[in-house]
Amino acid sequence: MSPPGRPKGEYRKAVPEGAFVSAASDAEVAVLGDALRARGWKLATAESCTGGLIAAACTAVAGSSDWFERGFVSYSNQAKTELLGVPAALIAAHGAVSAEVACAMATGALAHSHAELAVAVTGIAGPGGATPGKPVGTVWLALASAGRRAQAELLQFEGDRQAVREQTVRHALVRLRQWAAEG
Repeated sequence: MSPPGRPKGEYRKAVPEGAFVSAASDAEVAVLGDALRARGWKLATAESCTGGLIAAACTAVAGSSDWFERGFVSYSNQAKTELLGVPAALIAAHGAVSAEVACAMATGALAHSHAELAVAVTGIAGPGGATPGKPVGTVWLALASAGRRAQAELLQFEGDRQAVREQTVRHALVRLRQWAAEG
């Protein structure tokens, strides 16, 4: 749905840090919200490379306070440890951009919130930061819910920093909706 005074069709709206999330995300968020409401679940986010954009997409939709519990922006390794309880030794052993750390972030978001479902993302949005085996566009996404072990997924996106972050948000919303539907 387009805002008043705008033509019908997709439009773009500004969100934090100059990134953009299109109206398609609003539709995904609405479906996600319906799935979470149906289960009586709340959502928490733990974000590194997206810097809070998943939380921003969720809270941009009216009524999200029914199902969005909180968001953690844990950009630094220290924040991952302090806010989410990710062991520093785990980060040292596997790197911040890894399945192990993404799962620990999602599990930590559940443990440090009142949510039943959590998503975590950690990655290399670029243009710098690439390492051997972890090029720009590498993102680990993890989901965790009460009574279900955290699962991580390796994603590889193309484009500039904004494109990598936007694709990460979109993919996170889709995976959250799927996970909430599965229970």
